Amino acid sequence: MNRASLKRSKILHMALMGTSDPSGEAEASQEKPFVLRALQIALVVSLYWVTSISMVFLNKYLLDSPSLRLDTPIFVTFYQCLVTVLLCKGLSSLATCCPGTVDFPTLHLDLKVARSILPLSVVFIGMITFNNLCLKYVGVAFYNVGRSLTTVFNVLLSYLLLKQTTSFYALLACSVIIGGFWLGVDQEGAEGTLSWTGTLFGVLASLCVSLNAIYTKKVLPAVDGSIWRLTFYNNANACVLFLPLLLVLGELRALFTFPQLGSAHFWGMMTLGGLFGFAIGYVTGLQIKFTSPLTHNVSGTAKACAQTVLAVLYYEEAKSFLWWTSNMMVLGGSSAYTWVRGQEMKKTQEEPHPRENEKNNMEV
Repeated sequence: MNRASLKRSKILHMALMGTSDPSGEAEASQEKPFVLRALQIALVVSLYWVTSISMVFLNKYLLDSPSLRLDTPIFVTFYQCLVTVLLCKGLSSLATCCPGTVDFPTLHLDLKVARSILPLSVVFIGMITFNNLCLKYVGVAFYNVGRSLTTVFNVLLSYLLLKQTTSFYALLACSVIIGGFWLGVDQEGAEGTLSWTGTLFGVLASLCVSLNAIYTKKVLPAVDGSIWRLTFYNNANACVLFLPLLLVLGELRALFTFPQLGSAHFWGMMTLGGLFGFAIGYVTGLQIKFTSPLTHNVSGTAKACAQTVLAVLYYEEAKSFLWWTSNMMVLGGSSAYTWVRGQEMKKTQEEPHPRENEKNNMEV
């Protein structure tokens, strides 16, 4: 038990500091040549980029394609959660039947655990639903700016709920993000493509992402610290909670009258969207494992930039200089905040603890 708790605390320390295990890193450097290590990192980062960008473009197709004309965003989100639940259960069964094939925890639906995770599941539902609704009403190019206030909400909620203060330089980075957000909204309005509904959903999605991070830390002990168990219970709860919403909002009725309901192509694209939703959790963890949490954040920022450029090219949109400036402000502010927080954590870790100083003085 002590060994398990020590291991968890060590992993948490590594995640907060954005560093890897020194002993494991030394062993890896001895076992693998630099070129092979660099190639692995490049492949993992590429896999993360391809999965994340493909998921956004595919979801945009499912949510707002003129050729598909499917106006059931809640059902699309529900189906993706259902695919994730089935994949988690399938991998768990495979790991049980064929040990060593896949590294996946054993999953059994415990109603007591499901109830304890329910508050997080409500926030989780808000996060994925508002994300999809934002993507439905805004273009892929503006999608990153529309959901850019997550960092700002992290700072605000950390102060309101956890009473944690933020440094001046971190607040300065947040002000750049806010400035970029408002400039982006202004430029979308000037070009006549602004959707206030989509922008509102983007802000709500950002709020839910921040709340999800806070509540995740609180409920992880209920699933023995397993992210995959939490993913399973979150999506299982979401499937149940989505059902009354589908009835109340009339999406089931709209689905039954959908012309392509019996199309294999339609269900194939829906299932592929669910697979991407499941895969993004895996490749995110993989990227953090092979690099660091700090590098993952930098990679995510660069990916958002590439995604914006691809969207503008794919949809053949013409954007003004100020529109591009708003994107650079959001991406630059996010990168600056990540760097500042990383430096602060490193400095805090390097400073000797007061109690350790007292102990050393007593020993002397």
